[in-house]
Amino acid sequence: MVTQVAKASGYLTAFKIAATLNTLAVLAQAVTAGQLMSGGGAGVHGMGALAVHLLGLAQLVAAVLLWRPGRGAAWPALVSLAVLLLGFVQSMLGGSGAMAAHVPLAMGLFGLSVWLLVWAWRR
Repeated sequence: MVTQVAKASGYLTAFKIAATLNTLAVLAQAVTAGQLMSGGGAGVHGMGALAVHLLGLAQLVAAVLLWRPGRGAAWPALVSLAVLLLGFVQSMLGGSGAMAAHVPLAMGLFGLSVWLLVWAWRR
């Protein structure tokens, strides 16, 4: 549910932008992960993790604004919090070399990000 308050205030637009950028950053991580398999791109993949964290935080802020002052649904804020926290866990696992957990978690993170993106743009 998205209220007229959320639409008129610009909170929905902010969430759409944040969700789009966050999903693109997660997708870029998948591309740079593929480059790692061929022996390159470690620095780019590491910097991409920073982008995922920052954009995940921006998405969470936008989702909370959409929910509280915007009187929208609460679940996008909860899922955005999960995306942010899972991004940190996934980054930690990747840094420690635990690829058996890092890669499946990346797939889940991408799925959650796409879910939020589709929800936002269907409003």
